[in-house]
Amino acid sequence: MGLVFLFLYAPILLLIVFSFNAGNSSAVWKGFSLKWYVELFQDRLIMQSVYTTLLVSVLATLIATVAGTFAAIGFYNMKRRWRNPLLTINNIPMMNADIVTGVSLCLLFVAAFGAWNGFVTWMEETYRLTAPRLYQGFATLLIAHITFNIPYVILSVSPKLRQMDKNLIDAAQDLGCTWMQAFWKVALPEIKPGIVSGMLIAFTMSIDDFVISYFTAGATTSTLAMAIYSMTKKRVSPEINAISTLLFGAVLLLLVIVNVLEARQEKQQAKKLS
Repeated sequence: MGLVFLFLYAPILLLIVFSFNAGNSSAVWKGFSLKWYVELFQDRLIMQSVYTTLLVSVLATLIATVAGTFAAIGFYNMKRRWRNPLLTINNIPMMNADIVTGVSLCLLFVAAFGAWNGFVTWMEETYRLTAPRLYQGFATLLIAHITFNIPYVILSVSPKLRQMDKNLIDAAQDLGCTWMQAFWKVALPEIKPGIVSGMLIAFTMSIDDFVISYFTAGATTSTLAMAIYSMTKKRVSPEINAISTLLFGAVLLLLVIVNVLEARQEKQQAKKLS
C-alpha cells in the first residue's frame, strides 16, 4: 500500500514543490518564489477558464445532487422488476467511454440546434419573424455535466436508502407528519452521508472532466482542463503547477471538513444513544 500511495502522490508532491520554483523548469530547483502564483492571478485566459470550470462544477453539482437524490428515492419506491433494469441503465453512462458520451452529446446538440436554426431561417424568410439562434457554449457544457453527474449521485444515495428502515417514514406519518415533513426530518438525515458522497464525486468529476467538455463546450467556452490541453501543444506554463496546487488543496480541505463534520455527528449520535 505504501508503494501504491507513493506512486500516486509523489507526482502531486513534485508538482506542489515546483509550483514554488523561482525558475520555469520542472526539473531544476532555482529557489523558493511565489512568482507563478502572482502571474497566475494576472493571466486572464487561465482565470477565465478557472471561473468557468468552478461555475459549471458548482451548478452541475447542485442540480445533479437534487435530481439524483429524488431519482434514487423514485427508484427505491419502485417494484423490483422495474427498478433493477432502470438501475442497470443508470450504470451505463459510468461504464461508457467518455469519448462516446462526449461525441453523442455533441451530435445531439448539433442536430437539435441545426433543426432549430433552420426553422428560424425559414421563419425569417417566410414571415419576417426573428428568433434567437442556438449554438454550443456554456449552456450545453452545463447540461452535459449535469447529465453525467446524475448517475454518480444515484449510485451514492441508493445504498443509504436500502440501509434505511422502511417503516421510519410510515411511523413519522402516523405520528402526524406530512410526507414532506417526514422526508426532511426523518429520511434526509438517514441518507445524508450518501448525498454528501454523491455531491463530492459529482464536483470532482466536473472539475476533472476534459473529453466531454471538449465536445460540448463549443468555440466560445473553455474549461481549465481544455486550457491546459491547449498549452501542451507548445509548453505547459509553470502557472499550471500553481493552479493545480490550489485545486488540490481546495479539494483536500473540502474532504477534511466533510469528514470532521461527519465524525462530530457520529459522536453526537453516540452520546444521545448512550
